[in-house]
Amino acid sequence: MKINSDINILGSLPDWDLINLFFNKDIKTVNEEGGFHTYTAIKTDKSVKRFEKAITVTFLQFKQEAFKSLFKSLLDNEQISQDTRLFLFWNASLNNELLDYLNRNVFFPAFYSGRVSIRAEEVTACLNDLKQTEVALQKWSEITIKTTASKYLTLLKKFGLMEGSVKKSIVHPYLNDKMFVYFIYWMVALSEKPNLLGSDWLKYNFSDYQIFIERLLKKRFTKFFNVIYTGDRLQIEPLIPYHEIYETITKS
Repeated sequence: MKINSDINILGSLPDWDLINLFFNKDIKTVNEEGGFHTYTAIKTDKSVKRFEKAITVTFLQFKQEAFKSLFKSLLDNEQISQDTRLFLFWNASLNNELLDYLNRNVFFPAFYSGRVSIRAEEVTACLNDLKQTEVALQKWSEITIKTTASKYLTLLKKFGLMEGSVKKSIVHPYLNDKMFVYFIYWMVALSEKPNLLGSDWLKYNFSDYQIFIERLLKKRFTKFFNVIYTGDRLQIEPLIPYHEIYETITKS
């Protein structure tokens, strides 16, 4: 597993508009236009550069050009909206193996079991268990483990998946039609197997299996994809080019 400290860094990110900035400009361009302070209230250039590296690697790295098109359409039309944050959660989980691991072993088990909150101690315990087998984590001190556990929950809050301050509670988002279509196209592009019921990413749709299938088969989505579902097999054929999805669904 590739492990870095980006969860810790991004959990402290005070200005999410930097994501928009670094999607459109590189550091050289920013410096030529007057420096970071033209765009953000973060006090030191060193801090901004630290955030820039984590933002670029975790948020703005796209496994496929199609994903970049999906993100660009959201950012161009909505800036950093709640829908944009959900897409960032998906893309960050794809790019950051530790984030995905914590999602699958802490967040989603709590989410799908109907729990109302997650304690930082649970995340710490998960990281310490992983530390037994991951050499990179064995270099982390206990304070780094505890800080990362706390920042992980804070990052989930920034994604809109938890709320509260000291005691954070789980938010159960309902994907609007636009983001539901986005999720389908995102999952289909990731799948290496024709049967999507075996996709490792299916749980990222935030709904139980049966609810997901019922919604998928609704008539209003037939213009976006063809679906073959037999009970134990699911195939989806996207019908709209990725760069046209936003305009198509918002004008439907």
